[in-house]
Amino acid sequence: MQSMSRIFFFLFIGLALSVVVPGYADEPVEQKVEQQSAGVLQAFENDRSAKSELVAIDEKTKYLIMFLMGVPLLLLLIATVALGVAMVVYGKRVFVPHMICAGLSLTLAMGHAVVGIVWFYPF
Repeated sequence: MQSMSRIFFFLFIGLALSVVVPGYADEPVEQKVEQQSAGVLQAFENDRSAKSELVAIDEKTKYLIMFLMGVPLLLLLIATVALGVAMVVYGKRVFVPHMICAGLSLTLAMGHAVVGIVWFYPF
């Protein structure tokens, strides 16, 4: 029993030192790394390269594409809900169409979310 308490004591001391000792690291090294990181980020912020015509899409077209994705998404969601209600309330056997509509809804919703974040995240 005595040896177990010694083992736990030394483990506790080792854990305490592992938490305390890294706080005394050299700060100039940390500042250099921070300056390098800031330099890399600044290079990306100052990038003034010309946008390619292949990926340049005007705002009106972006909103139109988002709308054209949103309308079928809304219709698929309504169909999924209607099939679910028909299955639960009226006892219809429409599980497979319900799951197909749910899968298509999820796929379109993920695409809609990704496109929205990529195009409109910085607002």
